[in-house]
Amino acid sequence: MDIREQEKQNENIRQRMLDVQQLHITECPSDSPWIRPVRIRYQQDGEQKAWDVVRAHDGVSIIIFNISRKKLVFVRQYRPAFYYTFLPEKLGPVDLKQYPPSLGLTLELCAGIVDKDKSFVEIAKDEVREECGYEAPIEAFKYVITFRYVSTSVCKHTLFYVEVTDEMHTHSGGGAASEGELIEVVELSIPEVKQYISSEEVESPPCLLYGITWFLANKPEHCS
Repeated sequence: MDIREQEKQNENIRQRMLDVQQLHITECPSDSPWIRPVRIRYQQDGEQKAWDVVRAHDGVSIIIFNISRKKLVFVRQYRPAFYYTFLPEKLGPVDLKQYPPSLGLTLELCAGIVDKDKSFVEIAKDEVREECGYEAPIEAFKYVITFRYVSTSVCKHTLFYVEVTDEMHTHSGGGAASEGELIEVVELSIPEVKQYISSEEVESPPCLLYGITWFLANKPEHCS
């Protein structure tokens, strides 16, 4: 796909992502299909303790490297949870002039939740096609690691690595329209990536930082 077409689509998606209106903070319903909060009560060393936990869907993330242009491929999205970190902790309407929706934009690895009757690598392949537009063969995906988030939010996450080419870029990506996804495709050179992770503050989850660090440590042939 032509780079100018990709940039044009990204611009269109960015406008649609930031068209956020009438944002309210409300209590989370107990029947949420995405998270399930519980309180764990236990005794440790003779002391009664409790820990509140939110179980979320397991997921996959993919480190994507375009060997044709020597660039890592990421996605940018509007994330309400990330946006919420900038807001005062109270319920009700949010002043979108004081807290513009652009605060909620993140740079991430291509990723998806495990909610289909498919193997993890098949889900990873689907996400790379839907979000970034690359049709990579399943044998090109290399398993990297599985880890668990261990704090208040808990889930299992599996990381893959795949190398793609310009010839595999069959369409513009952008996410599944049927699911209301709005995703920019962002490609960064190795110097740009190194500069980004050296920033004092990044607009990314830890998985991206780990993925980049893994790539730089394990794929030196692509980093010169």
